[in-house]
Amino acid sequence: MFDISLGAPQVHLMWMRLLVGLLGGLGLAGSVLAEVVAVEVHGGARDRVEVLCEFALPAFKGRTLALKMQDGTRLPLQIDDRGQAMFVLPKLDKNRSVFLELDVTGAPNKRQVLTTRKGRKLRLEFNGNVIAEYQAEAADLPREGISPLYRRGGYLHPVFTPKGKLVTDDFPLQHTHHHGIWFPWTNARFEERKPDFWNMGGGTGRVDFVKLDKTWSGPVHGGFRAVHRFDDLTVKPAKAVLKETWEVRVYALTGGARPKWIFDLTSTQTCAGPSPLILPQYRYGGLGVRGNRAWDHATDNPTRFLTANGVSDRQQAHATRARWCYLGGQVEGAQAGLAILGHPDNFRAPQPMRVHPKEPFFNFAPQQFGDMAIKPNRPYVSRYRFVTLDGAPDAAELARIWEDFANPPQVNTIEK
Repeated sequence: MFDISLGAPQVHLMWMRLLVGLLGGLGLAGSVLAEVVAVEVHGGARDRVEVLCEFALPAFKGRTLALKMQDGTRLPLQIDDRGQAMFVLPKLDKNRSVFLELDVTGAPNKRQVLTTRKGRKLRLEFNGNVIAEYQAEAADLPREGISPLYRRGGYLHPVFTPKGKLVTDDFPLQHTHHHGIWFPWTNARFEERKPDFWNMGGGTGRVDFVKLDKTWSGPVHGGFRAVHRFDDLTVKPAKAVLKETWEVRVYALTGGARPKWIFDLTSTQTCAGPSPLILPQYRYGGLGVRGNRAWDHATDNPTRFLTANGVSDRQQAHATRARWCYLGGQVEGAQAGLAILGHPDNFRAPQPMRVHPKEPFFNFAPQQFGDMAIKPNRPYVSRYRFVTLDGAPDAAELARIWEDFANPPQVNTIEK
């Protein structure tokens, strides 16, 4: 009813408000019209496809509603426990506005991003396809000869493409401390000691899963919030250094012309006490991604890299800054991979990168460009978007997804 995209948005907004006022005066608005009755979405200076739109709707926190387009299509509108509403708009032309009517009668379909507990893991899936799993409690060691020091939880693995191709690894032979998508620090200083949360085999530091705060499923996104703890093991008893909260959202995107899975990870790290964590300049540490072991340099299928700067040579890409980086290779005879997108609000964005010269490994490492610290009462927040896809990477497509992540469309609410 209210999907208008033919000209000046101010004119459409005026007519929208007049119409809502008329309906209310005639008593025709009914219970469907809450305080907020519609939303306006403005795309900005570029075309958008299958775009995630978010706005505040606290009156309906925890509910799933719908938005109605001009052609009658009803889009799921999912509101989280903080009152943030999110929906997926199939298309948004540049310099145009779209108006959508709020429908409080419920979600338009039953397709959901499901989050389910599977033993010590959480499984995230959509429409019957597994997208990723989160290792909550520590995993069993996969083979003999590995020290118990390497057991840990609090990471994402396995991660799959829409065609079910595995794009991460866990406990690889060369680096047993690598775990899918995980977030440790190395070369750290804490109260004049040197705990290493990355190289766990040294027994000086570790990161543990503590608890799940929340899990959810929904027609727009599913996910979880979990708590991790960084412990300094150089003293007895061990001393807590950081508390970390992960929020992971997996989105119900079909991928348009080319299927892809998209999910977001927000890490919030806070000091556990009055002492800061000092992170001197170093070549790696922070968010790490370990790719499929089939992409190792020792095989005839080495890792393929591509950065937002158009660099595909891994030696040239290392220690440069980029908005995103793709890594992938052949999996069961077909190209598959994942891209890691950094948000522009991240510290030292675009963040410098550790691109391994031989192995399928990538790391956004902000401390490459100088000393840094996580200080008391100053949360260190990092946001990343992941895109898993089959086939060769398309730089223009990944640039568009990054732009939607960095500069989402403007959503305005319209009240009666």
